[in-house]
Amino acid sequence: MQHHDDISDRIASARRDAELLKERIKQRREALADTTLRKMAKDVEPLPRLVMKVRRNLRGHLAKIYAMHWANDSQHLVSASQDGKLIVWNAYTTNKIHAIPLRSAWVMTAAYSPSGNFVACGGLDNICSIYNLTSRDGPVRPARELSGHVGYLSCCRFLDDRRILTSSGDTTCFLWDIDAGVKIHEFSDHVGDVMSVSLSPTDPNLFVSGACDSTAKIWDMRTRSCVQTFTGHESDINSVQFFPSGMAIGTGSDDASCRLFDLRADRELNSYSSENILNGITSIAFSASGRLLFAGYDDFSSHVWDTLKGERVGVLTGHENRVSCLGVSKDGMALCTGSWDSLLKIWA
Repeated sequence: MQHHDDISDRIASARRDAELLKERIKQRREALADTTLRKMAKDVEPLPRLVMKVRRNLRGHLAKIYAMHWANDSQHLVSASQDGKLIVWNAYTTNKIHAIPLRSAWVMTAAYSPSGNFVACGGLDNICSIYNLTSRDGPVRPARELSGHVGYLSCCRFLDDRRILTSSGDTTCFLWDIDAGVKIHEFSDHVGDVMSVSLSPTDPNLFVSGACDSTAKIWDMRTRSCVQTFTGHESDINSVQFFPSGMAIGTGSDDASCRLFDLRADRELNSYSSENILNGITSIAFSASGRLLFAGYDDFSSHVWDTLKGERVGVLTGHENRVSCLGVSKDGMALCTGSWDSLLKIWA
């Protein structure tokens, strides 16, 4: 019994030490924070009111759209709906290139590979299904089904045609070898469902994840470990996105705020919210320059924020239900929003 008490005392003492260290790190970090982004951006010219119009409506899904992802050519995109279809579109002509029937209609994510040869999806089936768009018969059945997660698949992103990263409600992210159909690495440090991942645009070894534990974490694939954790949100993080420079990340949360965190300063730089916005954010995306942050909300609208000044510079209305996903094309020329009203809209 003595031994048991001794261990619990040591645990309590270690906890106290950890809290003290956390406090000292916090103080050291505060001492380095000599200014704020908003103060520094005070003299920057404010952006004019943003006017974006719907240039295309992509009609064809018969139920709620849950995910969309642009191809690198900025012309094609893939969307996933709970009508059980994965549709590959030409956004210029609005033509459907492929309509892929899914084994499970409960899909939550979709991704386009950088080469444009593959698309992937997953959801409540816990499986990441890979489809080859170049196969002779067309993508009628999955080329690979990656199963290993014990919770729903919330997000997937291709590194290349051979590797894909997945995040799951089982609190982990996996890196997969697609050809072999096996998990290469597992990334586990979150204590809530992981909702979103984003690959660094500048460092092929880094990615960010956002989770229902209200934290966003930066991971290094070489060491397979979490190298940075960002706190501050008061509710689930639903969407994370790397800033175009690769030096910061954006987050969107159920606490009705988006935030900008800087990797080098290791802290929150800005928060984007307003007293009259009470709805959670489902998805976010940056413009090509990073000056604009687009955010999709539960209240059927998308808001556009000036990342430097923290001001709202536009509202995109037109959907008749929740905006569930959005993305900016790689060339920065168009924004696509997908909604539970079963429509995708292309804005420019």
